[in-house]
Amino acid sequence: MPKMKTSKTAAKRFKRTATGKLMHKKAGNSHLFLSKSPARKRRLDLEDELFKGEYRRINRLLAGK
Repeated sequence: MPKMKTSKTAAKRFKRTATGKLMHKKAGNSHLFLSKSPARKRRLDLEDELFKGEYRRINRLLAGK
């Protein structure tokens, strides 16, 4: 059976931490900054842990890694 290939699109969007969590960038951080408060913009810069219900699907996409 051939090896599983990593989905390169998923590999660019999700990062695995040393403890095995999957992290992703938050949405809404690309434009329309004038209407957003500085605190909101700082929060959007942080990475967030992926919803647990999505772990199995994303792990399958990252299987080659």
